Amino acid sequence: MTERSFEDLVEEANSASVEGWDFSWLDGRALEVRPSWGYQRSMGERMARASAALDIQTGGGEVLAGIPKIPPLCVATESWQPNLAKATKLLHPIGVAVVLDNDEPPLPFADDAFDLVVSRHPVKAYWAEVARVLKPGGIYYSQQVGPDSVLEVSKFFLGPLEGRVDTRHPEMARKDCEEAGLEVLDLRMETLRTEFYDVGAVIYYLRKVIWIVPGFTVEKFMPQLKAMHEHIKREGCFKANTTRFIIEARKPGEKKE
Repeated sequence: MTERSFEDLVEEANSASVEGWDFSWLDGRALEVRPSWGYQRSMGERMARASAALDIQTGGGEVLAGIPKIPPLCVATESWQPNLAKATKLLHPIGVAVVLDNDEPPLPFADDAFDLVVSRHPVKAYWAEVARVLKPGGIYYSQQVGPDSVLEVSKFFLGPLEGRVDTRHPEMARKDCEEAGLEVLDLRMETLRTEFYDVGAVIYYLRKVIWIVPGFTVEKFMPQLKAMHEHIKREGCFKANTTRFIIEARKPGEKKE
């Protein structure tokens, strides 16, 4: 098989659509080991028991659309217009209302509205708002990005990150959650292997996961991309570590049927 050129890989990845939260474009080009708790499966189990549920920052709706059973009342929020359109197309046919929300308080819902609130990789968790919209006895279930996730990639493009403070830590989440009046039922973190097999995969990832290298464009980071291409040719891949944590919390009080 002929080795693809740097220019070809860059052009392909830079023109690929990054709408939604589906990473299938990376199949065979990158590997990210998944957490042992299986978020979509475990979230789906909780959804099957819920009567009214909210998915915050649903992305393109792919994760929610893949669960076996949708609650009688189910709502999803999203802020980015391309994702909003994709999520609407995917979720409306299965009975999920998609609401435009700017990802900042307040959530556009009444107090005590849901017995389950979920969120996969929220940009920021607004714990007081989660507590407000949960019914007494209701559950919040969320998989979040942990500290120093794929830090190796950030450092490769940005250099030493001196003075950097990463607030995405499970114990900080516990503190904020409890200060909002929620009771933490489960909190676990895992460090997982990530590998990129060509520079196009790195470009696609950085265009989609925009906080890893803020302000990333191919033009701005061309020297680093060329160096990354040579590294992958030499080593076979670029290795990094991804961190994820799961948090489940309950709003005190008797659950109301």
